[in-house]
Amino acid sequence: MESQSRAISGHPSASSSPALSKLRLGVNVDHVATVRNARGGRHPDPVQAAEIAVMAGADGITAHLREDRRHIRDDDIERLKARIDRPLNLEMAATREMVDIALKVRPHAACIVPERREERTTEGGLDAAGQHNTLCPLVEELRTAGIRVSLFIAAELAQIEAAAALRAPVIEIHTGAWCEAVVEGHGERAAAEFDRIRTGARLAHGLGLEVHAGHGLDYVTAGIVAGLPEVVELNIGHFLIGEAIVGGLAEAVRRMRAAMDRGRSLSTASGGGKGRGGPADSDSIT
Repeated sequence: MESQSRAISGHPSASSSPALSKLRLGVNVDHVATVRNARGGRHPDPVQAAEIAVMAGADGITAHLREDRRHIRDDDIERLKARIDRPLNLEMAATREMVDIALKVRPHAACIVPERREERTTEGGLDAAGQHNTLCPLVEELRTAGIRVSLFIAAELAQIEAAAALRAPVIEIHTGAWCEAVVEGHGERAAAEFDRIRTGARLAHGLGLEVHAGHGLDYVTAGIVAGLPEVVELNIGHFLIGEAIVGGLAEAVRRMRAAMDRGRSLSTASGGGKGRGGPADSDSIT
């Protein structure tokens, strides 16, 4: 694994870098809501998933309230804020509607991201340099309300300097292009993308910005980027939810099989089919 890490990342150097601190994990629960919304109803519940993530060691919870509400919904954000005892990071577009929601809910943090309705996921970083005049009053309004603002940007000099000029205290570096190159086995492109991330993290740290990273991270790439001392938080969602489905499916099937078998045996013992089909009946077999 170490040799693979060096080949695809160039591996971070320890020289002229800050001391390594504990790296925080923010778990994004968007795609729990994606599964729920696929057929409606309340299951699976992203808030319950967030509670499980916290119990397992997550340092915070991230949720993206998109303008089209394709996964997370307004009431999810309100319930997360009310029930989670860890920092809530609200990902949001730079719109009046989203700022008003943030001011109402008062999450610990608001991460401003680019958003296009036709995209399946966030496809690139925010153009902080080109949207300075739009972003400046929104950033200031959120900061004044005590909400920590971060900007989801590419590891580019112009974007990092723009984030500092906007007085956003945090940036989150978009790691998607690097992760894609790693997964597809493009070693040279992966090394070049990682060098951009490493250089950008150092520049941002030097400008006094707190540095986070996220998008497309898996066990391998998260382990590599964790070696950058300037990065203090990783936000990971889709991969973890995918792993939860695959890794937890066997246990879910075992529990379902056991529930069915118990129900069958109880029915046989009572003469068959005498339950009323209400919650009390289901409680007796779970």
